[in-house]
Amino acid sequence: MLDEQYLPHLNNNLWYSQLEPSFQQFILEHSHMLEVLKDQSIFLSGDTFNGLYAVLEGAVRLGYIDIQGKEAVAAIAEPIMWFGEISLVDQQPRSHDAIAVQKSVILHLPSANLQLLLQQHPQFWFHIAQLTSQKLRFAFLELVSFQTQNIKQRLAQRLLFILNGYGNHLSIEQNSIHLSQEQLAQMLVCSRQTVNQELQELEKQGVLKVAFRKIEILDFNLLHQIAHAFPQN
Repeated sequence: MLDEQYLPHLNNNLWYSQLEPSFQQFILEHSHMLEVLKDQSIFLSGDTFNGLYAVLEGAVRLGYIDIQGKEAVAAIAEPIMWFGEISLVDQQPRSHDAIAVQKSVILHLPSANLQLLLQQHPQFWFHIAQLTSQKLRFAFLELVSFQTQNIKQRLAQRLLFILNGYGNHLSIEQNSIHLSQEQLAQMLVCSRQTVNQELQELEKQGVLKVAFRKIEILDFNLLHQIAHAFPQN
């Protein structure tokens, strides 16, 4: 059962806010909260699907670590972002790891409950498709960005994506992003030095302020302008 203190955050989630009331009530009644520690895994690549998750507090790293220990970070899920639906749709093992970046509170809707709901109400698959296509849309935008934009634009766009929870938020409520420059570099497929250089330039322009594992956005409009400007190089 969801703690009522998190209900306003849940209602600010775009996907949840568009669900039919009966589906919303089902989530409230059949989900339970998990408290996870920093570096604790929620699930790992290859695991069997065991339900949907949403970040209520903290942050979760979505990515993969190969056998050589090289890490690839696809996204940092922060409140309130749902994740883990891909394996529900394709019935395949988990495609990536979900590991807490810090001490976090996670909402978990178990597989057995969700599967029963979808059997009884197959029309609700439409909502699952919405959640999946939301991720696909941002993955496509990221691919286009990689091919057509310079690194400054890609960085600005990725910061906007994170602030908006990759389309999960009805509105942006926070102006801070909690992640390291190394993690940001992994997302952008570039060096940490390049990210640091671009962040310093944006800081000089008054767009943001950089601190340890934290980026505070000071000017959303200018950040948006940079992300969507015609590339100069």
